[in-house]
Amino acid sequence: MNVEVEDFVDIDDVESDQELIQLVTFSIGEEEFGVNILQVQEIIRTMEITNVPRAPDFVEGVINLRGKVIPIVDMRSRFGLEAKDHDKYTRIIVVEFEMIIVGFVVDSVSEVLRIPANSVQPPPPVVAGMDSDYIDGVGKLEDRLLILLDLDSLLNNEEIEALTGV
Repeated sequence: MNVEVEDFVDIDDVESDQELIQLVTFSIGEEEFGVNILQVQEIIRTMEITNVPRAPDFVEGVINLRGKVIPIVDMRSRFGLEAKDHDKYTRIIVVEFEMIIVGFVVDSVSEVLRIPANSVQPPPPVVAGMDSDYIDGVGKLEDRLLILLDLDSLLNNEEIEALTGV
């Protein structure tokens, strides 16, 4: 069988025809999540987190990141999962939303991924309840599903006010 160069499809040509979403992917418990890379300022290793008295349950504390005090949200707690000690894979994803900078503690960060926008489906009715307003959609990849988070909906107004008070 003779194969000519013209027989191959240039992946860049295929990608240019479709809108791509670039995501930072991470794990919390057994699930894999993704957030739009444009919302992420940086990803850092865990550091000493200072507890804050009377902070909301989902706030692990604050860190000093290059002179800025940043509240740290424990995503396991936010999603109602059992607490887990930080290990060498634990990361803090630093994002800015609602005019404040917040760090989200996740079990591990996987990769930066580009997926076609048309591979994202709305969340199924089973998860599209009141507690899952922060789910933007589900990305269908070849061998796995990726839950896309809408960080702007992750915290309600009262919780954001509580964070600014931290």
